[in-house]
Parts: sequence; structure tokens; C-alpha cells
Amino acid sequence: MRNQRPTVLITGCSSGLGLETAVELAARGRHVVASMRDPGKRAALDARTREAGLDPLDVVQLDVTDAGSVAHAVKETLELTGGRLDALVSNAGTASGGAFEDTDEAEWQRVLDTNLLGAMRLTREVLPVMRAQRAGRLVLVSSDSARYGNPGLSLYCASKWALEGWAESLAYEVEPFGVRVVLMEPGNYDTAIWETTPRVVPPDSAYTGLLQAVERFVETEHLPRSRDPREVARAVAGVLEARRPRFRVTVGPDAKLATVLGALPHRVTAAAVRRVTGLHRWRP
Repeated sequence: MRNQRPTVLITGCSSGLGLETAVELAARGRHVVASMRDPGKRAALDARTREAGLDPLDVVQLDVTDAGSVAHAVKETLELTGGRLDALVSNAGTASGGAFEDTDEAEWQRVLDTNLLGAMRLTREVLPVMRAQRAGRLVLVSSDSARYGNPGLSLYCASKWALEGWAESLAYEVEPFGVRVVLMEPGNYDTAIWETTPRVVPPDSAYTGLLQAVERFVETEHLPRSRDPREVARAVAGVLEARRPRFRVTVGPDAKLATVLGALPHRVTAAAVRRVTGLHRWRP
């Protein structure tokens, strides 16, 4: 029997934004298929669903960097949903801290493979069913880092800028089939991404002082202002419930500030970033 509830596949549900979005959408009556690289790490998700008074969610294994895993996960999802998929929330992401010159191609590939190519793989896999339905929502989780560059985060920024350019182009192609693309741009939220982000700082790095300044800013200013990720989950729910959602949805005060900074002349934005992060005092 075809699923009567709106269906959604979400990536990166073991923690953070993906976990909270899965719980929020399930609480609003959607059939949520939550995916994660290791379903053995579903304990936090199960705890939050119990806390919300919900039944355990369907969980599938999905590694967005593995085309075979993506194909199998989508097939399994459609079996669970009766062959229909109303929405995809492409949330899985990673980051890398360090000066660009200190990184290597393996690190470039790791970040781009998850944040950009992973979203592409998954989108291509779900598009045939959405086109056949003549309906669907592709919600791509970007970042306020797609608005302007951040020192020590060039790989992450590159992946999000590329994601947004691809999404803008994709929207022209799929919207005539009833498939709508939405970019979510959250600001500073309390997730595990900063703790799990590898730092690339060789002992002889010429950029040690820069990276120390950025780290100090993050630890003393940025992280203490992190907001509840449930705000982002509610914003995603709003996008899925809206008849005509906006293409870009900024979430949180940092993201709204990033919109302003990104629209200013580069010299103005760069001066603001240097002063806020303390880089105006760094001399190599």
C-alpha cells in the first residue's frame, strides 16, 4: 500500500541538525527515513524520539561518499515508503580547519566528496522518482559560510559556495517537473562539527599565528553563542510545509549578518572579518 504520510529522507541523522530535523518532521506527521553512515550510532536519535513521545524512526545506512551506498539507501527508503519520496533533506557535512597551503589533495577530496559530491550523488538518485511523481522538494543544507570567505576554512567555504552554484543551476532543470530546490543557510548552531573538524597545522606552518587567532575567536566568541539546532529543524519543516518556499532560507542571526556582509564590497567585509577574528593584529 502506498504511504499516505508525506515521506522524507534525511542524511546525517546521528547528531546535530540532521537528528533534530528528523525528530521535528516525524512529530509533524511525516514518515521520516533517517540515514547515517553507521546505524549503530542511532542511540542519540532514539533517545530524542522517545523524549518527543514518538515511535522509533526508520533508519538506513547511507554513506554519501559511496555511490553504491547511496543507491542502496534510496532503494531501501522507497521500499519503506511504498515507492514515494516527497522530500530529501541533504544535511550530511564535514569541515576542515587549516590554511589552504598546509592541506593536501586528500583533504580537499574528503571535504568536497561529502559536502558537494555527496549531495550530487543523492540528488541524482532520487530525481527519477520525483520527476515521475511530478513533485518533490530537494532541501540542501548549505551554510552562512557560502556568503563570504572565512580564514582557516577555505575548503569548507569552497564546498558550500560550489553547492550553491550547482543548486541554482539545478533548479532551472527540475522545477518544470514539479521538483523545487531550496538552500538552507544556517548560521552558528550547537552541533558536533567543530569538535569533529580535523585541524591541519604542521609544526613548521607559516600560518600558525593566523590559525591560533581564529581558534581563539571560535573558542571564546563563536561557540559560546551557538544556538539550539531545533531552530534549524523548525525552519526545514516550514520549507516543506510552504506552498512556495523561498530558494534561499537563512536561519539565525549569524546567517542574516552573513547576508549583509556578503553583499558589501570585499574590502569592507575583509576588514570586518579581520577585526572580529583578531587577524588585524597578526603579522607573519
